[in-house]
Amino acid sequence: MPLTLYLLALAVFAQGTSEFMLSGLVPGIAQDLGVSVPAAGSLTSAFAAGMIVGAPAMTLLVLRRSRRATLFAFLAVFLLAHVAGALTTSYAVLLATRIVAALANAGFLAVALATAAALVGPDATGRATSVLLGGTTLACVVGVPGGALLGQFLGWRAAFWAVAALCLPALVAVARSVPAGRPGGDAHGNVRDELRVLRGPRLLVVLALGALVNAATFCTFTYLASVATEVTGVARPWIPALLALFGLGSFVGVTVAGRFSDARPLPVLVGGGAALCAGWTLFTWAASSVPATLVLAFVQGALSFAVGSTLIARALHAASGAPLLAGGCATAALNVGAALGPWAGGLVIDGGLGERAVPAVSAALVALALVAGAAAFGRQRLRAAMSP
Repeated sequence: MPLTLYLLALAVFAQGTSEFMLSGLVPGIAQDLGVSVPAAGSLTSAFAAGMIVGAPAMTLLVLRRSRRATLFAFLAVFLLAHVAGALTTSYAVLLATRIVAALANAGFLAVALATAAALVGPDATGRATSVLLGGTTLACVVGVPGGALLGQFLGWRAAFWAVAALCLPALVAVARSVPAGRPGGDAHGNVRDELRVLRGPRLLVVLALGALVNAATFCTFTYLASVATEVTGVARPWIPALLALFGLGSFVGVTVAGRFSDARPLPVLVGGGAALCAGWTLFTWAASSVPATLVLAFVQGALSFAVGSTLIARALHAASGAPLLAGGCATAALNVGAALGPWAGGLVIDGGLGERAVPAVSAALVALALVAGAAAFGRQRLRAAMSP
């Protein structure tokens, strides 16, 4: 893999840390800025909304610009948004910086995915994708607990400064290492042609499956601390270790899947998806056991990100004629899932079914993805058989 990919992964690590670290900073932000805890928590929702809207919108804006200049600009805006957030005493300004940072993050990730595919070629797209997403999984393992510790001992602003500092070496690396070609490729197509590629049924199915799998992942991950304390009986001081265990599993899953998702994507998706559904079902019944919870946190993290990263690679393959917009749509689909999953988990908790029912929702979402994928695959085979 080219060194440039690992430098881009450093930027993705910083951005992933920023996206997830607020879960440990909300109380401090609420107290410092004089707002309610739900208001401070809405900063996370604002970031997710910015990612959903920003991924396709930002890619359309930079479709024919240099990938080096585009990545540099997005990362610079992301850095400056965190500097402004660290300095402000206004909740409204902080909310605005989160939206701006999300737009920049969405644009950066979309261009980075297209750049990774262009650097390695179609036979190694899955592995290149796994390197980039490895930055996100490492953010769960190292960045989020680190941000929480900084917030606890030095205040929430220190975590924002740390994210800005992480962006500096990545900014230099982008300027020096990323090729200057167009992020959408060097072909002289137009926006209408690229949008036509995105309407292909194969790509739409892959994006829908990615949203469902990611919804299942974040449904349980968002409430994993509650499940562990209320059902399993894990003491609160051990919750960061449990979350880090899930993150470590996700890093392993992304790395291993990257080795196989190019040559054998169907076994990874079918086998991994079936195992993922079975794992969430088992978690529903075994959540009261501490050893089972620890093992399943690692295993489900690995399976979730193995299947998810493979689906992203398939999206890039399915829309090879519009790699930049495909990356933007994949980013948006994953964030739709990241918003849908916690909402669905919250519904069953508020409905009186309790935290134990949350993994069951994840299992149902993966089962729905498996059924939808099987139906789409069967329809494709039938259409091919009936074609002259």
